[in-house]
Amino acid sequence: MIRTILVVGASGYVGSHLVPELANSGYKVKATGRNLKLLKKRGWEELPDVELVELDLNQPDNLDDILSDVDAVFFLVHGMNHGHDFIDYEVKAASNFSQALKKSNVQRVIYLGALQPLHGNTKHLAARKATGEILRDSGIPITELRAGIIVGPGSAAFEVMRDFVYHLPIIIAPKWVKSRNSPIALRNLLHYLLELLHFTPCRHQILDVAGPENLSYAEQMRKIGNHIGKKVRILPIPFLTPSFAALWLRFITSVPTNIARALVGGLRHDLPADGSAIQSLIPQHLLNYDESVEECLSHENEVVRNEIWGYDPDALARWQSGYGYYPKQAGYTLRTDATSEQLWQQVQLVGGKEGYFYANYLWRIREWMDHLIGGDALTRYRRDPDKLELGDKVDSWKVIHIEPNRFLSLLFGMKAPGLGRLEFTIEDKGEYREIDIRAWWHPAGFSGLLYWFAMMPAHLFIFRGMTHTLVKRCKAKAQEGKSVTE
Repeated sequence: MIRTILVVGASGYVGSHLVPELANSGYKVKATGRNLKLLKKRGWEELPDVELVELDLNQPDNLDDILSDVDAVFFLVHGMNHGHDFIDYEVKAASNFSQALKKSNVQRVIYLGALQPLHGNTKHLAARKATGEILRDSGIPITELRAGIIVGPGSAAFEVMRDFVYHLPIIIAPKWVKSRNSPIALRNLLHYLLELLHFTPCRHQILDVAGPENLSYAEQMRKIGNHIGKKVRILPIPFLTPSFAALWLRFITSVPTNIARALVGGLRHDLPADGSAIQSLIPQHLLNYDESVEECLSHENEVVRNEIWGYDPDALARWQSGYGYYPKQAGYTLRTDATSEQLWQQVQLVGGKEGYFYANYLWRIREWMDHLIGGDALTRYRRDPDKLELGDKVDSWKVIHIEPNRFLSLLFGMKAPGLGRLEFTIEDKGEYREIDIRAWWHPAGFSGLLYWFAMMPAHLFIFRGMTHTLVKRCKAKAQEGKSVTE
């Protein structure tokens, strides 16, 4: 009998939805991720029998202990966000896990892979296939589900198409918009995953999962447009190479760049699927694409209904349909020998008599711009000159998350096409501290993108200056620093 389940890759898209489903179904769940802090932000500690475990499969020192009392495993790891060497990362991670499985008492593994094209291949799809082969070397029965587009809020491939529809008056796209696949609703995929636990396979299985329709990407985008009341105009460009398309995606979509770049290759191919085998094993009503999109759009506001936004009522009230699900970001990270307490003392002074520490004239210009279009950014206010508390107003900003000596998040309050926040993060690395100042922005349509890229040079200039000024005010030394953009 399956009692304890390990979810490897719990912080990913499917894993983040699967963990609460498993817990609410009565299983004991070990949810793993490379960053324990991100896992804790999910709020899963309140769920019954959920244990959060930090696990880096490239340094699996604790893997044997994690597997010691596990009956079944969901392997949901992929390396698309790892960078240009994501294939090496995926292969090494799968190899390390496969070796650990050989020494364990795990009864079965369910691996979520990717549909494969009949002709040609891409790095992303080849890595997904190779991962399944490596896991099968463990000798433990592996059930590999091969999926294409998953329709749900936060699904990378779906969000790419959604951003194209929302952000562009005319969609300039590569010829892959004619490629076809069988998108499946997130709800249907989760049902398959949960019900598979009721079967005890004695051999390896490879099963396609697919929705009831085979659609081109152009057809999918037009259907999304129908749901939001927008006519979609698509202009395919035959000479738009995959490399150029990846660069184009970086500007248009809010999906993280590394993930979007990895996806581009797979989007070039038809991805045929025959889901009859798993549907015979686990019958269910499969949502068609229109039903899937309607259900997805009805959950759009969940992106701000979480701890990241502090469940703040102002953020919830300002969120609108069409904002990019994944945020753009720009910031600067600086190492220093200043203590966390020294840095925090300075961070809490933001917006007071010191203003914003650096290039205050640029902040004033932005406030005047807000005033000219009807905003109230010229109204300056701070409850206390030295300390901040949750809910405090700082000029046009609002404190929506605060952790003394570690973290401050401010909700952006000026008028602009989108929703954003400004974060100050202090991390103690032992021999040094890192101070990170970063803006996050969910753009609203094409104007939201134009606003973001118009402001990005100023962001990078200001945040670099702010971090160095904060360190200088601590009478400490600045060490290595770097800008971050997405």
